[in-house]
Amino acid sequence: MSAGGAAALVRTELDEDAWEDLLSFIEERRVIPIVGPELLMVGTPAGPRLLFEWAAERLAQRLSVDTAQLPRPLTLNDVVCQFLAARGRREEAYVRLRGILKDANLEPPQALRRLAAITDFNLYVSTTPDALLETAINLERFDGAASTEALGYAPNRVVDLPAEREALQRPVVYHLFGRLSASPTYVISDEDLLEYICALQSEHLLPEKLFHELEHCHLLFIGSNFTNWLARLFLRMAKRQRLSDPRDVGEVLADDHSGQDERLMSFLQQVSLRTRVFMGAERFVEELHQRWSARRAPASAAAGSTPARFLPPTREMPDNAVFISYAREDLPAVQRLKAGLGAAGITTWFDMERLESGDDFDRKIQHNIARCSYFMPVISATTQRRLEGYFRREWSYALDRARNMADDALFILPVAVDGIDARMSHIPERFRALHFTHLPGGEATPEFVRRLAELLGARGG
Repeated sequence: MSAGGAAALVRTELDEDAWEDLLSFIEERRVIPIVGPELLMVGTPAGPRLLFEWAAERLAQRLSVDTAQLPRPLTLNDVVCQFLAARGRREEAYVRLRGILKDANLEPPQALRRLAAITDFNLYVSTTPDALLETAINLERFDGAASTEALGYAPNRVVDLPAEREALQRPVVYHLFGRLSASPTYVISDEDLLEYICALQSEHLLPEKLFHELEHCHLLFIGSNFTNWLARLFLRMAKRQRLSDPRDVGEVLADDHSGQDERLMSFLQQVSLRTRVFMGAERFVEELHQRWSARRAPASAAAGSTPARFLPPTREMPDNAVFISYAREDLPAVQRLKAGLGAAGITTWFDMERLESGDDFDRKIQHNIARCSYFMPVISATTQRRLEGYFRREWSYALDRARNMADDALFILPVAVDGIDARMSHIPERFRALHFTHLPGGEATPEFVRRLAELLGARGG
């Protein structure tokens, strides 16, 4: 069969079954987006441009590179190679590009914001050095507060994920080919890319936690500019086994060129049947966001409207505040609960985003439980199912504090966010003697808000 014939067998759309499978995997948090430059269509004084085509033109001007003989559109690689051929200093290119992107202060494109709004993603991999993706996540989820953790790989400074993906405390953007810097620690040329790919082949230079996640999750390659062989190599690196071997996870290539590459399509058809292709990065994100939003709408309507955005907790425990303890799977209900209480002026704190890397996590939690006015454990089918979890340690710390209080002192205020029978759940004995408030989906009732406001008012007074 010819390459063209094989390519014709590879679909460049997803059918309804494929969309259903993908959305189910996303809901289960088993999907990682890998975001490339085709998704970075930004607004410039001359109109919408792909970020790094525009940046290449600006870099050529800053480095005084003669581009008359270079192909169009300009690429960073062509500009840098021309600059080096004229005996320019390699390090200068990185400094100038950083200055160009920093000074431009560009807004994240709409497609990037729609991808960032899909809250079932908590780990993104970026193949570009700019900060637009983490800015988009902060805007969509945290009202612009800098709550997303950005990490960057470099062969001479291997940075891995701070924890396994399920235990991440906040959204993470991992820049696989380095982050924007004034030093040569990110990719701007084909030679740089070659060095990074070679380093990632080394067992000692591999970010092991990251690649474990890439191996065991479904991957969305969105807007990649990988050439034929680099696409094959990257797929093989991520999966860490022969692509023709049976595996439980698959990939989607969503970009503007893969579906037109007959040799790549022929290769995928022959050896990687779990890889699907979708033509158009922006179009893919638009449809993904629409389908994900529609799928969430019935649940949101049943449990009450969920605010699209919320402010993350402050880093330190505020005065006269409520500590909310919860299992990660109950985060949507906790967000709704926080928003409802916040609308009534009640301050809450929980450990989702603000514990910065390097902090002594356990010490910070103990300190904040010791400072809070009330402790609110969220009880659910999840806490019933999970016999181990950090939330149980938080419960223990709260009970330790309560032991120093009078018997009739009110400190622990349990809340059930689903139909769990609190009397039958796996909770400490002391919790069983307390009054449980049932707030399905985390929707705070007026009676509950009023009662909590009275308690905090009396304590604050």
